Amino acid sequence: MRRREHAVESGRVRQMWHLLEPLHALLYYAPEAFEEAAALGYDTTERWPAYFAWRAAPLGAPGPDRVTSAFHSFSPAMVGRYVPAAWRTAGPAEVLAARLRAADRTYRTVLGDETVAGPGLAEAAALARRAAEAAVRTGPGDDRPLAAANGALPWPAAPHLVLWQAATVLREHRGDGHLAALAAAGLDPVEALVSFAAIGAAPEAVFASRGWSPAEWAAARERLTARGLLHPDGTATDTGRALRAEVERHTDELATAPWTALGPDATARLAELLGGPWLAAIGSGLLPAENTLGIGKV
Repeated sequence: MRRREHAVESGRVRQMWHLLEPLHALLYYAPEAFEEAAALGYDTTERWPAYFAWRAAPLGAPGPDRVTSAFHSFSPAMVGRYVPAAWRTAGPAEVLAARLRAADRTYRTVLGDETVAGPGLAEAAALARRAAEAAVRTGPGDDRPLAAANGALPWPAAPHLVLWQAATVLREHRGDGHLAALAAAGLDPVEALVSFAAIGAAPEAVFASRGWSPAEWAAARERLTARGLLHPDGTATDTGRALRAEVERHTDELATAPWTALGPDATARLAELLGGPWLAAIGSGLLPAENTLGIGKV
């Protein structure tokens, strides 16, 4: 009976991530966000200059080493192309203000003004904020750098922006925990991507966006093959699949605290309330069907 209760809880934790991640990720793809980034002076012919600025600004004006460590999956060479150049274009305070403007405009476009102003979204925002505040209280900030940094920002007044900020804190909380789970599994950043591609989470071409060279990818594949985690053709062995399943189980475990704090009934209510916004985000066509997170695959 105890195993069944744990499985249900893990499923709920995973469900909350799947519901909240698209609501956060709209920032990286919405035209409104590109417009706000361009107004700050960022090159918007590709999404990465603004992406690194949007996501790293809560940390202050971090250098490439800190960003590489916190973001984990990006190659140091790729990070070095965009950081610290991001802070020569605009300071963190300017970026954070523009980030909220982008979230405001994007939500109004994608969700609609009626939903943004509605009682359901306000209730969802209040519940998500409670979970996010609990997330920041769980463990030292050094263990959850991106969650702690976003959690330390002032909360906006508008409910739809509270929801976006809470979604951001919660997804970064899970992401920070995921890095700990990868470390426990003995997977370095490029090995994490190679092993994830090997179980079919997404095609290798999708993971190429993280900037690792073909030589670095091939070397990681060789290391994982030597550990018995990959077949010579690059697909995962049973051992490799088991390790990735353990990484996801451990990640869910490390992401449980906010939802335990919120409580099962309130968490279920939040999941219900997020259904409409989630459908709007997915239905917007802005988000890629295949992604490096493997949502819908694990």
